[in-house]
Amino acid sequence: MLNLMLLGAVQPTVPDTVRWSWTGTAIIVGISLFILLVAGRTIRYPQAGPKMPLPFPSLFNNPSVGTFLASMSFGHILGIATVLGLTNIGVLK
Repeated sequence: MLNLMLLGAVQPTVPDTVRWSWTGTAIIVGISLFILLVAGRTIRYPQAGPKMPLPFPSLFNNPSVGTFLASMSFGHILGIATVLGLTNIGVLK
């Protein structure tokens, strides 16, 4: 049975959320590329496994697919955290 007290606790309006912008996208892409540059030099075995076909393999230290996926995932996590932090302190709108 549906409890009517739960329906009274639901917020009647949607809270104001952050809108998508190109500034946030540029920050996430920049941080992801920076992490790819750093990860190719700090991971113990960055070339283990199949190689990622990147346009400048020597710039990124010729990473494997696993290194590329791990660094892009971590870059997106740091990028989203940076965008949310900058939005909350009022730098980004």
